[in-house]
Amino acid sequence: MYLHPDDLSALRSDAQAQLPEVAALRHALHRVPELGLDLPRTQQLVLDALAPLGLEVTTGESMSSVTAVLRGDRPGPAVLLRGDMDALPVTEDSDEPFASEHAGVMHACGHDLHTAGLVGAARLLAARRDRIAGSVVFMFQPGEEGPGGAEPMIEDGVLDAAGDRVVGAYGLHVMSAVLPTGLVAGRSGTMLAAADSVRVTVHGKGGHGSMPQLAQDPVPVAAEIVLALQAMVTRQFDVFDPVVVTVGRIAAGTADNVIGSSAVLEATVRTFSEEVHHRVPERLRRVCEGVAAAHGLTVTVDYRPGYPVTVNRPEETDRARELTTGLFGERSWYEAPQPIAGAEDFSYVLEQVPGVYLGLGATIAGADPMTAAYNHSPQARFADEALAVGPAVLAALALDRLAQG
Repeated sequence: MYLHPDDLSALRSDAQAQLPEVAALRHALHRVPELGLDLPRTQQLVLDALAPLGLEVTTGESMSSVTAVLRGDRPGPAVLLRGDMDALPVTEDSDEPFASEHAGVMHACGHDLHTAGLVGAARLLAARRDRIAGSVVFMFQPGEEGPGGAEPMIEDGVLDAAGDRVVGAYGLHVMSAVLPTGLVAGRSGTMLAAADSVRVTVHGKGGHGSMPQLAQDPVPVAAEIVLALQAMVTRQFDVFDPVVVTVGRIAAGTADNVIGSSAVLEATVRTFSEEVHHRVPERLRRVCEGVAAAHGLTVTVDYRPGYPVTVNRPEETDRARELTTGLFGERSWYEAPQPIAGAEDFSYVLEQVPGVYLGLGATIAGADPMTAAYNHSPQARFADEALAVGPAVLAALALDRLAQG
């Protein structure tokens, strides 16, 4: 750790002092949630909040991204801090006084806190510009919930926005349950899974339920494929480097006495290492085709790779642990014993730049973290108090990495 304890104490105090303003920005963002890559109102709120800070700000041409660069008073390397801005197609049922004003759209995953928190980190760092040797790139990203905004921002040059490739990248995700407010979670290695999707169409021959021998029924074949995939993940992959296949949708037929000509399965596939992530498509396709062939049918397998595995560098995880406990005490850090099976497109950044992605507890006061509504729920609520922690941690990560040189 390169920061002095006095620096951490000042960061903690300043983050607490600015909490009312950062929380007010979060409430404003929460009221106007937007989906995907087109977030005009969200973008404008971010631009207005950044305007007094004297940053070099650019916006995306094909999406509502915002990239802001803070130049320190002395030359040095650049680091990146990221916050995602998009919401979910969820109808809010939280009873918050600042609930969504957009029907059917809600910040159910806490990205309003990520966005406001990144503005908060920018404020903390702008106030310390005279002590910074280098630059900080603030990556305000749309589309994390889909179709994905990190890759196009990388293609547009966010990693080189300061002039040189950033040497470190940091982000975090709030959680409305599981973790008490203010608790920071991290681990070295895999932090989040890769998430792919697959659509399997079993092609048969339609007919009448009274004469199935004259048809080629795709339904029992589809059912057998579901079971065969569960055997595949336990018999073809190491239990300590697991694969999780969840078939979330099966569709076939139009009536109980009609044998349809096809059946469709849709599934999500979660993996926890890139080596296994690359092996799964061929194995899954082979199982589906083999089961269908055994019954004289065929299949079409549409395998769609999603976000890759999110991997934390050990040295950056150590940095995050030391800074978090230096800011908020030994009990503020939770060493996650295993990865989370969710996926995150910050993984594309961490594929190219050393860094760390953290979890941050934001369970509301008085709620049990084990029973509170979790992220993506219509009832999900997030504690504003987490905004006194997240910005301080992000700012400390940036300052410490730049102090390293």
